[in-house]
Amino acid sequence: MKKDITPAQLRAARGLVDWTREQLADAAGTTVRTLARLERGETAPRLSTLCAIRSAFESVGVVFIPENGGGVGVRLKK
Repeated sequence: MKKDITPAQLRAARGLVDWTREQLADAAGTTVRTLARLERGETAPRLSTLCAIRSAFESVGVVFIPENGGGVGVRLKK
C-alpha cells in the first residue's frame, strides 16, 4: 500500500523535524501511546491514523521514500 510508513521511517521523520511524540500526536490528532506502539512496530495503524501522520509530516516538508532498490527512507524537501 502506498500509504505505508515503517516504524524506522516514523522515528527518522520525527528526528528530521525535531518533533517529540507529543508534538506529532498534536499535529496528527492521535495519542502518544499510539505513536509509541507504532514506532516499536507493535501494531499496524488504521488507515486514517496513517494518513493523518503522513499529512502532519508532509505539511512540514518531510518526504517519505518508498522501497526503490536502496531501501525505504525519509528526507526533507528543498
